[in-house]
Amino acid sequence: MTTQPLLHSLPLFPLGTVLFPGGLLPLRIFEVRYLDMIGKCHKAGAPFGVVSLTQGSEVRRAGAQAESFAALGTLAVIREFDAPQAGLMQIECVGTHRFRVRSSELHKHGLWTADVEAVSDDVALAVPEDLQPTAEALRRLVQTLEERRGIEGNENVRLPITPPYRFDDCGWVANRWCELLPVQSELKQRLMELDSPLMRLELVSDLLARTGITK
Repeated sequence: MTTQPLLHSLPLFPLGTVLFPGGLLPLRIFEVRYLDMIGKCHKAGAPFGVVSLTQGSEVRRAGAQAESFAALGTLAVIREFDAPQAGLMQIECVGTHRFRVRSSELHKHGLWTADVEAVSDDVALAVPEDLQPTAEALRRLVQTLEERRGIEGNENVRLPITPPYRFDDCGWVANRWCELLPVQSELKQRLMELDSPLMRLELVSDLLARTGITK
């Protein structure tokens, strides 16, 4: 993967999930270490890094395993912020660019920061003919969700995928399916780390075929 310098002392949020570029991530935050971090990021309009846990849990507990996380993560930008009560924040983030952790530091209050390098974005690549069923299945799913929201008369219901839709782009289609498929985080992480959006889409198509979603 091609990398370049990006950020120093980036605050990290280790989670039991994988954030893909272009993906949405709602978070309900109540731990002091993250309340302070998210508050500062929101005030400054700054991103934070989402990394997938390989050991430990999202919430710190006495005697629990130490946290460790994948070396490749995704920048998250806060697009909605709400603090309905003291000690609670509800935010929605969008993934932007992938990064690779070059060094990390655990601070005494439990917050991780890291020096990271940007990983090149997926190259725009048209979905080939043999993988069109995968893109069309995603298009049908989004259409069904939009119709259901309209029938229920609640336009405020959030869809897991939001415009702009790019059903003709390998990386975008693959990433959205990766978010939706009920597979382990370890597999999602490996898919996210692939440098080739075409290979990612091919593997996702195989997974969909096994589940009968596509043929």
